[in-house]
Amino acid sequence: MPATAPPPQAVVDAPGPVERAEEVLTPEALAFVAALHQQFVARRDELLRRRRERRAQIARTGTLDFLPETAPVRAGDWRVAPTPPALNDRRVEITGPTDRKMTINALNSGARVWLADFEDASAPTWENVVLGQLNLMDAFARRIDFTAPGGKSYALRPDEELATVVVRPRGWHLDERHLTVEGRAVPGALVDFGLYFFHNAKRLLDRGLGPYFYLAKTESHLEARLWNDVFCFAQDALGVPQGSVRATVLIETITAAFEMDEILYELREHAAGLNAGRWDYLFSIVKNFRDAGEAFVLPDRNAVTMTAPFMRAYTELLVRTCHRRGAHAIGGMAAFIPSRRDPEANARAFEKVRADKDREAADGFDGSWVAHPDLVPVARASFDAVLGDRPHQKERLREEVRVTAAQLLDVASAGAKPTADGLRNAVQVGIRYIEAWLRGLGAVAIFNLMEDAATAEISRSQIWQWVHNAVVLDTGEMVDAEAVRTVAAQELEALRAELGESAFAAGRWQQAHDLLLKVALDDEYVDFLTLPAYELLG
Repeated sequence: MPATAPPPQAVVDAPGPVERAEEVLTPEALAFVAALHQQFVARRDELLRRRRERRAQIARTGTLDFLPETAPVRAGDWRVAPTPPALNDRRVEITGPTDRKMTINALNSGARVWLADFEDASAPTWENVVLGQLNLMDAFARRIDFTAPGGKSYALRPDEELATVVVRPRGWHLDERHLTVEGRAVPGALVDFGLYFFHNAKRLLDRGLGPYFYLAKTESHLEARLWNDVFCFAQDALGVPQGSVRATVLIETITAAFEMDEILYELREHAAGLNAGRWDYLFSIVKNFRDAGEAFVLPDRNAVTMTAPFMRAYTELLVRTCHRRGAHAIGGMAAFIPSRRDPEANARAFEKVRADKDREAADGFDGSWVAHPDLVPVARASFDAVLGDRPHQKERLREEVRVTAAQLLDVASAGAKPTADGLRNAVQVGIRYIEAWLRGLGAVAIFNLMEDAATAEISRSQIWQWVHNAVVLDTGEMVDAEAVRTVAAQELEALRAELGESAFAAGRWQQAHDLLLKVALDDEYVDFLTLPAYELLG
């Protein structure tokens, strides 16, 4: 009888030692990740090819519509699986990377949920990938603490309820070059999901919780179907009951906005809800309609509020779809970072956050995101005022909402126009964020806002769009490559003066400047700036 070929192995090619990595990268955990890779990488590759085909179709037609072949799903009378108790009340969720300090602060924050982020808020250095998993394992074992360089200590509060953890793996487009199977890099999504699920699923279930996930950058119901099959495979492989996984999908691409029902349907035994992701949504509009002319030119990113008609159409459709299917609708990010030195600025910002969360609660959302613990009580007050003692408001079906394809695509309804200040802000934020990302920081406070990769994506995408559409700013200046290079050079010199020569030289400012100009000015639009940036990451 011929010998059975051994299963493929996941090979670690680490750039250097990571403390306690052996606790995460056990032979059994690596074998599980390798099995996920072998089972699903070909389908992942096919779905990325389908993305390119769909983008080419949008370029030809200049439009999108609801899929005729899935009309029976949209018309059908079905609901997602009942929500587990730990995810029933999600009125405030805090987001952030999985570094040790953030892990402790997020769990202690008073938020109902912590989005533990391996995606946009995390620069995927190998150390961040491995230690992020270790920090979660330590937190669940209640053996986590942290002492800052100045001596301040952090630890979990022993007698208080901690936030429920929902992990966000990387999107399907990103690979993990430090973990390979048969010479191929494993998709980062399968690395993040696989290591977390392997080490924590059973432990969480024993505590009345579960392996819960946020799914990023989803572009179609077929991608949701792939995730559902990953969940089923993983649960069977480890003897975890089917339906233990729960996933909330970020509707942060314009294509996914046309497939909300279908995405929930594909995940219906594992679905927990949908989330409105603002910056990535705008980035996706620019990316997909970048050659569709002036009708899709966005104004300054901060001028596109959630009250713009096309954004209202998107969020109201999300609430209606979720509640009709028994799923949670989770609102967008409040990214303000309070200043200890400027109480007046804080008061103004808190009022804007309060108005934003009041609007979401009134619209029917069941919860929302914040980026800083000080915003948890602000958001909670808005939702407490509407929900009271109820855990959610899924009974509000919003049946009066009727959203057409034209409304979702009516970008001109934003009203505002691009400005010189907006161009400068896009350059400033782009350089500052990319420089921090190249140093391994994915969540960065810039101008009192917590910025992540989605911010950099919309910044560089808007520059690209304005240049390629010869946009005229409020000053009468036309945006061309030379104008962008001039602003970028000015900002680089301003940073040199602000930081001092030695601190400037110690950073990666020139690389960040050069990469921003490349992804903003090249004729060929790269789908994600994190792809070329990853090649520069240590």
